[in-house]
Amino acid sequence: MMTDLGRKSKVFHCLDLKGLGLEIGPSHSPIAPKREGFNVKILDHLSADGLKKKYADHGVPLENIEDVDYVWSGEPFAALVGREHVFDWIIASHVIEHTPCLITFLQNCERLLKENGLLSLIIPDKRYCFDLYREKTGLASVLDAFREKRKIHSPGTAAEYFLSVVSKNGDIAWSQGADGETKFVHGLNDAKQAIEAIENDGAFLDLHSWVFTPYSFRLLIEDLHQLGYIRLRERCFFDTEGCEFYITLDPQGFGPGLTRLELARLNAQQV
Repeated sequence: MMTDLGRKSKVFHCLDLKGLGLEIGPSHSPIAPKREGFNVKILDHLSADGLKKKYADHGVPLENIEDVDYVWSGEPFAALVGREHVFDWIIASHVIEHTPCLITFLQNCERLLKENGLLSLIIPDKRYCFDLYREKTGLASVLDAFREKRKIHSPGTAAEYFLSVVSKNGDIAWSQGADGETKFVHGLNDAKQAIEAIENDGAFLDLHSWVFTPYSFRLLIEDLHQLGYIRLRERCFFDTEGCEFYITLDPQGFGPGLTRLELARLNAQQV
């Protein structure tokens, strides 16, 4: 696979940008902003004004926040948009790892895509971000979340997150080969408070529920496809650069071009 493409080029590599697109959760960092002429709608958890208030003290470029077309509050995406099979492409950058139910998210995207539509994902590689010491997500936990119809993160997920995430040299993400000291970001009291908020109040906490390396994700997607949970299959893939990797999925995808045993072996090598 080519490695000299820029970040946006990898996201757009398989997409027909002349078609209608949807960007999910772009917040203050849209990949395909309307102001640059992209034919795109935006789905996010707050309106533009709400996002600007949320990030007012975070030192981010608030001017990059664009009008939100669909404010999501937990309903199926197709119900929010008003119909199915609308979009030629969907982009979600650093979104899928936050979802309480990974399968539901992928199924929601499937229903919004046209038959030849594509879903382009940017995903953090756990080896180069604050998930460094967390275990990679396996098939069992993904299927269990779907069976439970999970709408919020579980107490166990919250406990693992708050007890495990780290920084390196004060950064929560870094490039391959970066050296430096790692330190825990949170502590025991944070974990206890998160568990109580979920168990007592049903709170939705914004955290990473799912943790991946490139081959753990490729294996997971192929398993979910073969088991019949999703129609989406790998169309193209770019390995990790910086702290993230890139994968595009679609119902007509060819798959990873590797046997399951080859995927499993490569996954085992990425720790």
